[in-house]
Amino acid sequence: MKINLQGKNMELTPPIKDYVLKKITNLEKLLWKIEVGKSEAMVYFEVARSTKHHKSGEIFHADCLINISGEEFYSSADTKDLYTAIDTVRENLFNEIQKHKDRKQTLFKRGAASIKKMLKGLSKRNPFTAKY
Repeated sequence: MKINLQGKNMELTPPIKDYVLKKITNLEKLLWKIEVGKSEAMVYFEVARSTKHHKSGEIFHADCLINISGEEFYSSADTKDLYTAIDTVRENLFNEIQKHKDRKQTLFKRGAASIKKMLKGLSKRNPFTAKY
């Protein structure tokens, strides 16, 4: 997994870099099964502080895009606290990756059940063309 970390309108201090890397490497546990047999995952993480157009306080923006050979997972968040924004992005990405993983498993099981019915002679439907 290659991580590209970028900061806009703010300096990336070592504690911020460490926090982001810790949160993103936790997602690697989910991504390694998707990476198998495909190219390496590219992670683009952007942390930004808004410009002076807000009336009060500072608003932080965290943005992340994970690209694995054509499959993309994206999340962004705007909050008053930088670390909360990073946590929100991580949770949204975790949910999106988990949903993608569950969807692939469901489609595989559904196809396998259809083939099993066809082989038993219970269904004349062709699972590859979805025609009877």
